[in-house]
Amino acid sequence: MTADTPASDLLYGETEDDLRAAVRALLAARSGPATVLADLESGRACDAGLWDALANGIGAAGLLVPEEFGGAGASAREAAVVLEETGRSVARVPYLTSAVIAVTALLGCDTGREPVAALLTRLAAGTVGVLAVPWPTAPDQPFRTAPPVRADADGALHGTVTSVADAPSAEVLLVPADGPQGPALYAVDAPATGVITTPLTPLDLTRPLATLTLDGVAGTPLATGERAVAAVRAALTAGAGLLASEQLGLAEWCLTTAVRHTTTRTQFGRPVGSFQALKHRMAALWLDIASARAAARHAADALATGSPDAPVAVAVAQAYCAPVAVRAAEECLQLHGGTGMTWEHPVHLFLKRAKSDESALGAPGRHRAALAELVELPAP
Repeated sequence: MTADTPASDLLYGETEDDLRAAVRALLAARSGPATVLADLESGRACDAGLWDALANGIGAAGLLVPEEFGGAGASAREAAVVLEETGRSVARVPYLTSAVIAVTALLGCDTGREPVAALLTRLAAGTVGVLAVPWPTAPDQPFRTAPPVRADADGALHGTVTSVADAPSAEVLLVPADGPQGPALYAVDAPATGVITTPLTPLDLTRPLATLTLDGVAGTPLATGERAVAAVRAALTAGAGLLASEQLGLAEWCLTTAVRHTTTRTQFGRPVGSFQALKHRMAALWLDIASARAAARHAADALATGSPDAPVAVAVAQAYCAPVAVRAAEECLQLHGGTGMTWEHPVHLFLKRAKSDESALGAPGRHRAALAELVELPAP
């Protein structure tokens, strides 16, 4: 943090508390563990009914969209609250990919242009938009595909992008490509002729992946040159920063569930949670999660205020929150013993989501390396 940068506000405001209560109530009613497991067994890409209720009933899809385009004109702080709750329930909705990453990419374009404004309006109303980049992709790799998607002079796109998150449910694709004038960002209707979506089997079954093949499909240019690169980089940075809030919510569920189980599971006539070794493990995990909350809130606040230290806050949040979420899920599974190893218990969903999230938008080691470059350490 620079000397003239104001301190972050890590507390939740009344508006954020009200939003949390509404989202938590909806998810408790519509996205319980039994519902998520049933959806996975049915093979559905996402819970369309839940997404409609979250996007339109609560208005969460348009939180980051300015009011003139039909959104709420809120900030990353409010979006972070939604992600905490979707992480807590491993909800099968494309909130991170559509309402955060795709919306942020569009906001980085010229919103005065009709194609950009129209897409923002659609996404605010619940249309699912996806940035067509591989999962994982780090924020410092905004146009990473190998080989890159190519755009002809007439805007026809050719190429393949592997492992695109939430692509099976996407209605609009935002495609970074090498255009005639250099890097460019194009919009493509996912059902258009020339778009082939091939579902993959991901580690995290609650966030579907697919390979996208673009065979001469017509794309609408949204931004070119450095503006396109900056828009995609900003989208991935916001996604990484707010992913920390999803990881926080996931870790909190794991700790709460583990504590509840160890207070009811008895051995030698005593709750296993009363044994000192287990108490110490859960206390240490509580401390880690408290620190993760501070890191995630700092990243959300930095993104919301447009702080120049936002890249540092995002790198810190991902470097710290990702491994905490994985450890929380691992501890939860182990503290449930044999019960945690079954498909019927939902803890495996949280472990798979935590492991997938750990590398989704840059692995912790990559963010630590980025942090070393961003922060000027004093000479020894």
